[in-house]
Amino acid sequence: MNSRERILSAFAHLEPDKMPIGFGGHRSTGISAVAYARLRDYLDLPQKTIKVYDVIQMLAVVDEDVLNYIESDVIDLGRAFTDDKKVWHDWVIHDGVEYKIPVWIEPEVHKDGWAIRSSTGKIIAKMPKGCPYFDQIYFPLEDGRLPGSNLPEIMEECMWSAIKIPGPMTSTLKSDEENIEIARKFCEDTDRAIIGTFGSSLLERGCQLFRHDNFYLMLAYEPQKAKKLFGILTEYYLENLEKYLKTYGEFIDIILFGDDLGMQTGPQISPKMYRELFKPYHKKIWRRAKELADIKVMLHSCGSIRAFLPDLIDAGIDGINPVQISAHGMEADRLKADFGDKLVFWGGGCDTQKILPTGSREDIRRHVRSQIQALSPCGGFIFAQVHNIQSDVPPENINAMIEVVKEYR
Repeated sequence: MNSRERILSAFAHLEPDKMPIGFGGHRSTGISAVAYARLRDYLDLPQKTIKVYDVIQMLAVVDEDVLNYIESDVIDLGRAFTDDKKVWHDWVIHDGVEYKIPVWIEPEVHKDGWAIRSSTGKIIAKMPKGCPYFDQIYFPLEDGRLPGSNLPEIMEECMWSAIKIPGPMTSTLKSDEENIEIARKFCEDTDRAIIGTFGSSLLERGCQLFRHDNFYLMLAYEPQKAKKLFGILTEYYLENLEKYLKTYGEFIDIILFGDDLGMQTGPQISPKMYRELFKPYHKKIWRRAKELADIKVMLHSCGSIRAFLPDLIDAGIDGINPVQISAHGMEADRLKADFGDKLVFWGGGCDTQKILPTGSREDIRRHVRSQIQALSPCGGFIFAQVHNIQSDVPPENINAMIEVVKEYR
């Protein structure tokens, strides 16, 4: 099999010729720029200025030599738009390290760290000195008003939607026709499965727009207002989804949506609240995606989400990520036994909270073997660590994980 066939066989719940590897395939299976630089040095790869495509999370573009070393079977369509030198400019952070970041992002020195402004001049994100990523500090609807036709403008004042990563829908350096040709050539030149990241969160977006406390109160005390908000957001997402998939759907195999529903200790909301307030809108978006293109639908949702899985499956998802095995009720063997014939598990291969940062080489090898043995039988598993590798993870630990994965496959 080639890589694309290997990934699609996993979605068909068939055992492929080799265990599929999904490291670096999207912005929740990646690696911190700091950890990535150290990994390249450890692997004795050529030195280069690291490209940070996701400035909020300080995530590095994983170069082809590292993807080949890891034997990754998947790649993000957004990578097609990261080779153009015009996309990047230099940014030197406080410790003197130089990075490349997208030209449309211009962090400015602010007190003890960095700040990023929206197009209207508001400071929407800050990264204090010594912090590994940016935090949202401005919530455009914290006064409680609902958006209307001004939603696009409001989204430009929300950190998670305003600070964009390179991709077909954010590239303004070329015409639409040129962007389509870039995507077409990218698809033709790789045998890796291609993932398109879309987002379209509801619970997360509510927190990002209204602030967490305000939004949770809305859910509890003003459910009709929440439904009205979700209706407005859904129409906005569907308009963009139509444009995205009608233009680029033929070039992707999997579309990734995101909405963090879980915490470490359990769900953020009750399954009843999810069914009544969220599910109808998720269902509308995910099913429309499958109508527009021949693609698989995956949901990124952190934390303990086991309680939601029956409803998520019914709403139309084919796979979940990051499979946060350290969260309550997210044990790999139980997930596989109860949902392995219905869901693809993209992640769960290595715990990134405790094992990967602090475990010994043998701890990591033993843990990864155990996770693979629990999740890989009968297909439906694509190896990736749980979420992104953070800046404090030693390169020898990352390589220990990679080595056992390559041995197993």
